Amino acid sequence: MSAILMAAFALPGASSAGSAGLTAAPAGTRAMWLWGADPAIDVVDWAVAKGVSEIFVYVAPAVLTNGDLARLQDLKERVTPLGIKLRALGGDPDWVTDQAAALAWQRAVVSTGLFSGIHVDVEPYATDGWTTDQRGTQTAFLALLDKMRTASSLPLEADVPFWYGQYKLGRKNFADEVLRRVNAVTVMSYRDTGTGTNSMLDISQDWLARGRALGKRVRLGAETGPLTDCTYCTFAEEGATRLDEELSKVDAATRSTAAFGGIAVHHYAAWRTLPS
Repeated sequence: MSAILMAAFALPGASSAGSAGLTAAPAGTRAMWLWGADPAIDVVDWAVAKGVSEIFVYVAPAVLTNGDLARLQDLKERVTPLGIKLRALGGDPDWVTDQAAALAWQRAVVSTGLFSGIHVDVEPYATDGWTTDQRGTQTAFLALLDKMRTASSLPLEADVPFWYGQYKLGRKNFADEVLRRVNAVTVMSYRDTGTGTNSMLDISQDWLARGRALGKRVRLGAETGPLTDCTYCTFAEEGATRLDEELSKVDAATRSTAAFGGIAVHHYAAWRTLPS
């Protein structure tokens, strides 16, 4: 999403109810997005070197016919002995209204038998409807999550901006309603500091509190690609050493944060080319 849009919203207050048995993910728990058709051997080598235990692998809607399947099968064969999980990554703002396309993609993903979960990046706020009919767009997005949750037995996760909690649908909070429909979320907590004011952890507090209240895992996301409209939203300038230092600070600061599910790095191609 636009870094300016992500940077523009202030955080609302949040609930601090019980943790429903959750405990913080171990320090060093890492995931990453994989959008490109990179060679499986390179991806796996990087994942092992960086301690990545889950990969959100982009899967095209035409995966069964476009020639991608062999590469994905190779990736699956390589990660299985290492205990690394693959989650199918897909999404399009148009899925909010074209839900048949989303469900067709999900059916294709499930039919491959390669993935341990579904990870969607739909971003309804990128549609015209967010401006012209926000309530209807939010309702349609929740309906999409309902359909995807019931369409397969695979866990469903969603990428979310940090500011969903400021919206309500009637008396219900939009962020809470998203959480109720998924198994976990990954917050696009894109900042170039891990802790402190306006940091990854700071802007994610609302989601972490809501996750604790509802018993749902909340990952934090770190951006590594260049963002010309929001340089403080990415580690592209700070580099790999600074990234590691700041993510370690997040780990240390979340030892008693029950819903914390680790950190996901966006994304493989940018991460591996960060300056030192």
